[in-house]
Formats: sequence, structure tokens, C-alpha cells
Amino acid sequence: MQDEEGFVMARVDPERGTVDGRIHKSLLGGLAMGKLQVGVSSEGANDQLLGELDVGAQTWTANLKYGSMGGGNVFGCNFFQSVSPRLQMGGEGMYIGANGNMMSSYTAKLLFPNVNNNNGGDGGDKDALASAAATPPGQPGEAPSYLAATYNAGQGMLSLNYKRAVTPSRVNIGASLECSPVTLESQVLVGAEFNLTRSKMNVCVDGSGRIQSVLEAKLGREQSSPSLNFAAELDHGKSLMRFGYGLNIGS
Repeated sequence: MQDEEGFVMARVDPERGTVDGRIHKSLLGGLAMGKLQVGVSSEGANDQLLGELDVGAQTWTANLKYGSMGGGNVFGCNFFQSVSPRLQMGGEGMYIGANGNMMSSYTAKLLFPNVNNNNGGDGGDKDALASAAATPPGQPGEAPSYLAATYNAGQGMLSLNYKRAVTPSRVNIGASLECSPVTLESQVLVGAEFNLTRSKMNVCVDGSGRIQSVLEAKLGREQSSPSLNFAAELDHGKSLMRFGYGLNIGS
């Protein structure tokens, strides 16, 4: 059941003896969103109940979590703020009582104006930056080029991600670096995405020289048209080559 203020969904699996349910409800005239997730089973070992409250304004968003999972309480919160049209900062934390884990991470995101501008000035870039600044990290929405840094305190890992929109909605390039400041272990990825009228091509190269590519082609003009996928992998270090294909038929 769904309406403009939210939805209610339930799923029953007689074979496994489980019941899952979700409730989303708009609160405070649309300024907040309440969420309730329930999962119970005949065994009772993996029963969970999690409630969330999402609150946001034009340039910030916050989330609170409370519930029970794995036989222990769960507490969580996050907050993201657009400090300026180009800079976003925030963090999140969660405590899981079942194993006593305390997880936290901190994020900073710097937006860049796109090089290409069809308007001949910087008005389009300013509008894009303002729109991206109003979209907190982790939320859907097309953003201009950016550099993001995330530090996971629990795992001691630092992630750096860079995206460049060469041609907005058409050609994107990016790079990712994950490293541990303590052990100096790292992994680097460089990739590109090409969006055509009825096809999409992704290419990725990692630090070991392994090359991966995926080609997805629509077989029709309708949104639910079948798509044909081709995937290939070339690993020079292991002298390994893989190739596969698949066909997706939408309902």
C-alpha cells in the first residue's frame, strides 16, 4: 500500500517461516520521514526491529536509528552539512550491542565546476553546484565533478574518490584509492563510463594492471526493453582472461 505520504509493505515466506515488513511515513508536513523495519522468524534468532527518523533542510540532513538486532540494542546517527556551495562535511556512527562494536566514519566532499558549459558562462556551473550542495552525500541526484575523502575509524581505512564529468550524463572518469595509514596497504582503481543512446560501457583498471569492462546494450527503445550484457576481464599478472555475456528481460 502506497500513497503520497509513504508506504506499507509486508512479505511472508511460509517455507522459511519469516515475516518482513516496512513502514515509511512522512512527518511534520514533509520535513521528516519516519521508517520502521521489522523482521521476525519462527526460530527467533535473527529477529530485528529498527526505527529511523530522517530530518533534512535545504543544505543538511540528519538520521537517527534505534532498535534491536541480533539480540542486542542498536543506536546510530549521521549528519551531513553543506558548509559552502562547494564543500560538504559530515559523519556517522553506530553502536551494535550484540557484539559491542562501535563504528564511526567521517566524510568531506569538495565539488568542482564542470569544464564544459553550454551556456557560455558560469551560470550553469553555479546552478549545478547549488543543486549538489542541496543534495547531501549518499543521496541520489546528479552532481558535478567532485573529490571525496572518507575515514573509517573502526577499520582504520582512508578512502579517496575522484569523479570528473567530462560530458555531463555522457562521459565520466574517476579514480579511487583505499589505504591504511597504519599498515600502508593500498588499492587503486581508475575507470571510465560512457553512456550512449541505448548502451553503456564501463572500463576499470586496478593497481595490479587487471582490466575489467562491461558493455550493456538495450535491444529496444522502451524502458522495459531487454538488455544484452557483455563482460570481460584481463589479468596480465596471472595470465588470465575471462569473458561472459547475459540477457536481462524486464517485466
